[in-house]
Amino acid sequence: MSARTPPKYDEEHFGVKEENEQHLQPLDDVCQQPRIVLHAADVSEKYIFPERQEPEFPGVKQEEDLEPLQVKEEQQQQPPNIKKEEQLPPYIEEEEHFTELPVTGVHLKTEDERQYEENKGAESPSRQQMTNDDSRLALMSDGEDASHAPHTADDEQCDDDVTCPTDGKRWKCSQCGKTFGSKSQLRRHAMGHPGHKPFACTVCGRSFSVKGSLKIHTRTHTGEKPFACSVCGQNFAQREHLKTHTRTHTGEKPFACSVCGRIFSQKGSLKIHTRTHTGEKSFACSVCGKKFPEKEKLKIHTRTHTGEKPFACSVCGRSFSQKGHLTTHTRIHTGEKPFACLVCGQNFAHRRHLKTHTIIHTGEKPFACSVCGQKFPEKEKLKIHTRTHTGEKPFACLVCGQNFSSKGYLKIHTRTHTGEKSFACSVCGKKFREKQKLKRHTRTHTGEKPFACSVCGKKFPEKEKLKIHTRTHTGEKPFACSVCGRSFPRKGNLTTHTRIHTGEKPFACLVCGQNFSSKRYLKIHTRAHTGEKPFACSVCGQKFTVNETLKRHTKTHTDEKPFSCSVCDQRFPTKGNAERHKCAGEKSS
Repeated sequence: MSARTPPKYDEEHFGVKEENEQHLQPLDDVCQQPRIVLHAADVSEKYIFPERQEPEFPGVKQEEDLEPLQVKEEQQQQPPNIKKEEQLPPYIEEEEHFTELPVTGVHLKTEDERQYEENKGAESPSRQQMTNDDSRLALMSDGEDASHAPHTADDEQCDDDVTCPTDGKRWKCSQCGKTFGSKSQLRRHAMGHPGHKPFACTVCGRSFSVKGSLKIHTRTHTGEKPFACSVCGQNFAQREHLKTHTRTHTGEKPFACSVCGRIFSQKGSLKIHTRTHTGEKSFACSVCGKKFPEKEKLKIHTRTHTGEKPFACSVCGRSFSQKGHLTTHTRIHTGEKPFACLVCGQNFAHRRHLKTHTIIHTGEKPFACSVCGQKFPEKEKLKIHTRTHTGEKPFACLVCGQNFSSKGYLKIHTRTHTGEKSFACSVCGKKFREKQKLKRHTRTHTGEKPFACSVCGKKFPEKEKLKIHTRTHTGEKPFACSVCGRSFPRKGNLTTHTRIHTGEKPFACLVCGQNFSSKRYLKIHTRAHTGEKPFACSVCGQKFTVNETLKRHTKTHTDEKPFSCSVCDQRFPTKGNAERHKCAGEKSS
């Protein structure tokens, strides 16, 4: 036996052992016979240098060259497919014989790698000789892939995804240029390219690039939810959804914002939050062009154009455009109020209502108007207020065409057409169109007067009435008549006064048909038919139909005479008495 090649040179030629094992794996899948493992010390020089006229495949050895420690088969147990040196041809005649040869791990080279080696061989002839055997083996592996890989009917012809070469040995991906030994291998590779979705849902036709995604999608049709929470028992269709849900129990929030440090339980929530810093609004409405940072918010906004309200209450049938609005509405029927104030303990059906209520305790009003400086506890209220300066009224009534500055005002106005009165008093049963009006009415039963005048200390059940009262101290009369110039402290007073000029009397008595310019006058007149006298004197018990008449009567008990004659200084309990007085001084003049 000839001198052995140094192990260092042997490893340089064949590569390290780990690399050999990786290259041998595809050959093991193809070869039918178990391979014979050869060690570096058993490879002689005659299998490395081609000028010694040894067989072209260094992994194929004659029986006498194999030492007993490395090859356990005896000479008489030599496999019939391994021939004597003089009988082994310099190349393999038929493709199928290759599968019977025990070979060592040799790197399988693609066409591009072989071309690179051939070009490089012009500069280094000795290296080219060393890689000749590898090149031949790579070429044969091409034929092996084409013949031994599983074939399908689609493998017989080319399609748009592949390029079929003239020699029929390789299948090339038309997108990235990578080559494969069979059409089925190429198909598996093509799944990684965008747009390739071979797996279609048999119910809705939606396509997916991965079979696993189709399997998950199918559960939306079957309703299957195989993943259950071990804490609360809630089921989920996807394992990832269960994982996210579990964080609601553990409180884990692994995703932190790099700008403000705020943490989130879901990566998607962090991504949406990040847009508040970047100002990114990637989703635009195709109707009005308004942009949104979230696709879901755009979807909800679109319903304002289409009028779609897909969420209906199972109790009263009322429909809503958002699921959250339905959830809040349902609490009207159930009476559920899960949000409690930490200061006073008052409960609320909606988190937003609690947030608004909390400002009563803190007095915080972080949103200021840039025009007049007025501050508001909520951003939405500032937005509505700003329209008083701009005159913008974007919400129009579909019945009468009247415009409003806020959606809430339009909603309240619409009830004047429908006659809807959703808010009923629990004491007397009286119904109201507005929740705020019910709240004010309730105070007539409780006697609550939470708004006190800072000047005289007088209390009122409504903030608006306190505001009007304050003008009696300041003398402010902001509402002026455009005809005669007379000013009034209340807008309602101006409206009633204007009817003197127009002659309008829109309020008619149902008993006698008499018309009045104000609702208050009609109410007082109606008492003449009913005999109602709701105002009683606390001293003598005499009753009156009008509060003003009671006030004048009370002064007869107190001897209060606030009105005096400008000539003789005689005083009177009422202004009318003073005007009717004619003193001697006035007669003489």
